[in-house]
Amino acid sequence: MFKRAALALAFMGAATIPAFAHLDPAEHGSIAAGFTHPLFGIDHVLAMVAVGLWAAMQGGRAIWAVPAAFIGTMAIGFALALAGAPLPFVEPVILASVIFIGVAVALALPIPTTAVAAMVGFFAFFHGHAHGGELGEAGAVDFAIGFIAGTALLHATGIVAGLALGKVGGRMLARIAGGATALGGIWLVMGA
Repeated sequence: MFKRAALALAFMGAATIPAFAHLDPAEHGSIAAGFTHPLFGIDHVLAMVAVGLWAAMQGGRAIWAVPAAFIGTMAIGFALALAGAPLPFVEPVILASVIFIGVAVALALPIPTTAVAAMVGFFAFFHGHAHGGELGEAGAVDFAIGFIAGTALLHATGIVAGLALGKVGGRMLARIAGGATALGGIWLVMGA
């Protein structure tokens, strides 16, 4: 049982290692560029998978409400970035999101779903603004469709991992994954 959980965690970690450049929208299309955008940033991967883990740990309606809050608020942040609205501290807040959400998963505190949704929504706003600020030559609507789909995939990965870890080792393995996420965020801060 423990070997399968360790293998799953190792696979999830390995999936976040590649440091590929973002796809060129002119060559690959705006949807593809948007889809891969969150997949190639370790900060985005860690935060978005952790959102899924947190939602799975909460259970019930949180499984859909928490990721939906993230995606919806991320889209608002994206739109405001496109409108030229400045937002200070985007990168530091994104890094803080990795640590905060990781710690929240590790602590497994009983927090109401609406509060969890509000907390991830706060961080999602900054993630969305970053996506809008890095749009480049991509078409905004297609790019948004792509990065929303990529984000949803990462959330789903976290949910599936959280549910699987819960079946294998109870909440403890998911909590360990949350702690590892927080440590990954600290590592990113130290390297920034």
